[in-house]
Amino acid sequence: MAHQTHPAVFLDKDGTLIEHVPANVDATRICLAEGAGEALRRLAARGFRLVVVSNQAEVAHGLLTEDALVVAERRLRQLLRREGVELDGFYYCPYHPEGTVPAYTRHSDCRKPEPGMLLQAARDLNIDLSRSWMIGDALDDVEAGNRAGCRTVLLDVGNETERLPTPMRTPDFIAKTLVEAEMLIAEKEQMALV
Repeated sequence: MAHQTHPAVFLDKDGTLIEHVPANVDATRICLAEGAGEALRRLAARGFRLVVVSNQAEVAHGLLTEDALVVAERRLRQLLRREGVELDGFYYCPYHPEGTVPAYTRHSDCRKPEPGMLLQAARDLNIDLSRSWMIGDALDDVEAGNRAGCRTVLLDVGNETERLPTPMRTPDFIAKTLVEAEMLIAEKEQMALV
C-alpha cells in the first residue's frame, strides 16, 4: 500500500518566521514575526505540514553550537505552541565552505540554495514537493524551493543581499509579510480547486 503524501509549507527561520536579529546567538531574543502564528494556523488548517529549513552558518563560524540550536528550536516551538501551532519538522544546515570550525567547514547539499533540507524533509515526512511551497526572505530560499520542485514566495522585507537574476532564483510570487504570503497561497490553492 502506498504512503499518502502531504503538501507542506517550508519556512526559512530568520527574517521569515522570526524577527531578523543579525547573528543572534541568544534564544531569549527570538520573537515571532508579526502575524506568524495566525498565518501558520491557517496554513495548517488547510492541510499543510509546516517545516522550518534554516541555514545556520554561525555554527561553522564558531559563533553558535549545535546544542544552542536545540535551545533555539525549543524556544521557537514554545512560541508557536502559544499561538496554537505545531511544527512538523525543523531542519538546519550548520555547514559553510568558508567556516572557521574545521568539522563544519565544507560544501553541503543541505545548505540553501541547495535543496537538500527540503528533499530530506520530503522523505522523512511523506511530503509531495509538487504540492508544496517555500517561503523565505532571500533568493537562496527561492532557489532551494524551485530546485526541490516547490512553488516559491519571496518575502520582500529588505534582507536579500544577492540579487542575481536567474530562472532558479525567480520566485513565483512576492509578498511583504508572512500573513500576505499565506493569503496568496490560500488564493492560489482555491483557484486550483475551481
